[in-house]
Amino acid sequence: MRKPAGEGGLMVGFDAGSTEFRMLRSFSASIGADPLLVQGAGGNTSIKQDGVLWIKASGTWLMNALTGDIMVPVALEPLLDALAHRSDAAEKAGQFTLEELNPRRLRPSIETTVHALMRQKVVVHVHCVETISIAVQANAEALLEERLRGLDWTYVPYRRPGLPLAQAIAERLKPATSVLVLGNHGLVVAADTVAEAALLLQRVTGLLAREPRPASAPDTDALLRLAIGSDYRLPASTAAHSVATDLASCRIAASGSLYPDHVIFLGVGSTIAGPDENAAAVVARSAVAPTSILFPGKGVLMRRDANAGAEAMARCLADVAARVDGSVRLNYLSPKDNAELLNWDAEKYRQELNRTGVTLQ
Repeated sequence: MRKPAGEGGLMVGFDAGSTEFRMLRSFSASIGADPLLVQGAGGNTSIKQDGVLWIKASGTWLMNALTGDIMVPVALEPLLDALAHRSDAAEKAGQFTLEELNPRRLRPSIETTVHALMRQKVVVHVHCVETISIAVQANAEALLEERLRGLDWTYVPYRRPGLPLAQAIAERLKPATSVLVLGNHGLVVAADTVAEAALLLQRVTGLLAREPRPASAPDTDALLRLAIGSDYRLPASTAAHSVATDLASCRIAASGSLYPDHVIFLGVGSTIAGPDENAAAVVARSAVAPTSILFPGKGVLMRRDANAGAEAMARCLADVAARVDGSVRLNYLSPKDNAELLNWDAEKYRQELNRTGVTLQ
């Protein structure tokens, strides 16, 4: 698609050297480096100007926003028109990218439609563990009502990212809405400047924060013995072990998948080792060698070829589970939800980037 024309037929583009754009890149890199807000290639930011929506490219990492070209230009009005008409074209926002401003032919984020729907100039979407730990609970909306009183917020029950999620948001979105909590997914904040968006993000995450449940230290000696004769190793982050060393967290993980990126980067659900099983035994009884294995009371082992995206999600699972009361009722993704994610073209693209270790810096 060509660059949109302005008055008199002049081509209108965004000044990538503008102060606001530089601030967005800096802010994106900052939140991308915080594992409690963004994990791996998850999360995305955007800014609108002159009919162009600049948004993080699918598969790129926000933490690289200052060192790499990760933003994609999308023609805003044609995309909004497709959304308004419930056109299947809205499912593939890449059709609306401006080729002249996208020499690397990057794909826009799978959540571009969410950013397009928000009226504010700057939109920030994060997979904040504080938010997810509430958004996975059956009574999430009631909990949010208590904590977010006074803010213009909306709760959106889980829908597959992309067109289904955008349609669910459109049904609930109000003109003044600046905060979205997405069921089993994450948080969106929007404002007219980067500085305002940063302050709003800080405020919301502070209101939703809770102390993680303490967990025992991993038994690394036992884990190394359990890894003998297998293609498994210790995870990169010691924090990832708490999902197994804290038994309440282990039970939460054992019951299924809680959010989309877990499915994409770690697979469906979690694999729990039996009392007498080592890694090789777990693999022998599994249809596919799991990306990670949880050994209750001991810790976690990662498959040797697990890349940075999988490592980030292993820690995310531990961080989320530690903030969920073990006695509450949770909404897990259904088999249908899992299948939709794994068979969706946009997620297959991210899966391929994850498999090959490409981060598009």
